Amino acid sequence: MASPTHPATEPVDLDAGAEVATGVLPSQRLRDAVTRGVITAGDWRVPLESIQPASVDLRLGEFAWALRCSFLPDSSSTVEEKIEDLAFDKIDLRDGATLERDRPYLVPLIEELRLPTDIRAKTNPKSSTGRLDVFTRVITDRNHRFDEIAAGYHGKLYLEVVPRSFAIRVKQGISLNQVRLVHGDARLTDRDLVNVHEEFPLLYMDSHPLRASELSLSDGLFLSLNIQGTPENLVGYRAKRNSLPVDLAHIGKLKWQDYWEPVHPEHGGRIVLEPEVFYLLLSAEGVSIPPSYAAEMLAYDPTAGELRTHYAGFFDPGFGYSQSKSKHGSRAALEVRARDVSFMVEHRQPVCKLAFEGMAATPDVLYGQDVGSNYQGQETMLSKHFSEQTAGNAQLAIRGAGETLESMSPKRD
Repeated sequence: MASPTHPATEPVDLDAGAEVATGVLPSQRLRDAVTRGVITAGDWRVPLESIQPASVDLRLGEFAWALRCSFLPDSSSTVEEKIEDLAFDKIDLRDGATLERDRPYLVPLIEELRLPTDIRAKTNPKSSTGRLDVFTRVITDRNHRFDEIAAGYHGKLYLEVVPRSFAIRVKQGISLNQVRLVHGDARLTDRDLVNVHEEFPLLYMDSHPLRASELSLSDGLFLSLNIQGTPENLVGYRAKRNSLPVDLAHIGKLKWQDYWEPVHPEHGGRIVLEPEVFYLLLSAEGVSIPPSYAAEMLAYDPTAGELRTHYAGFFDPGFGYSQSKSKHGSRAALEVRARDVSFMVEHRQPVCKLAFEGMAATPDVLYGQDVGSNYQGQETMLSKHFSEQTAGNAQLAIRGAGETLESMSPKRD
């Protein structure tokens, strides 16, 4: 862990003496937020490498509570008051520990927030977290919502962690999620999205931007599945349920066959999702996020079917973007689970939706080489813990897949 530092006890207004800009705070403003103590790590500093184009990585603290059930505090209680009769074990994470499948755990995070009265925050899992089917969400004191943190909040952050398909081994200092700071409401309307797309194409099919009339819009921008090809084609992965734990500190060490089964399409470009089984699939469209915008995948939309189609949802500015237009977007890796019953999905079926927000300023670093993104230019949707991800997987030659396959959560991760 990094050397200690002691920030001021009260945060300084990030916009003191300046005109307040609406939008998601960019990397340079996030560094300023750390310097001024808006994001603090107590006796430890926030590493510069934790600061991304539009978010900051959050780190696990020194212990986890094992819980008998998930919960939310009410408006008059703190998180630690609520867990007094819910926690049955306290697990030391300093030297590492294994978290069991389907057991909720609560971990106090190293980072804390002291938000100004005009800055709110929201959190999301990191890309590798979602790809391993690890369900996470942040809880804060006197707040009845997950992952949404009200403007002016001063206090600790607690991460609920539920490994679903695989047990995981974690230790203090590992990052499973990330936080964005936002001023005002910068959400783009459907009309805004069309206007942006006409100037900076947001979705591509192969090497061509979609026409505005081809965009599927409804309070956001829909993405569809790419599951075309012959039954021999590999179009995704299905999690095995009885694998050994995944050690999150080990990168590029695991063989995918020990944890995943291949998914092949039926004739006609379709697959049947088994209920409560975790799948990694790809979007048909290439996604491009211009530098002045950020995006987030919405967790669940009932109009798209009985599916949950993401765990990790932040798209950073610059994801799949090329100023020279030499690149034509990047595919999104989609984490999919059918609910309750088997569910058939077909090629180009819309299954998930992107919400876009404006940035308060253009970040001084963008997704990709600027922050050493692990998933830039990837050839498989597997997480960075698998050797096939770090080496590239030539087997994943999906017809019409375009130039690159990209992470749904455009993080350095």
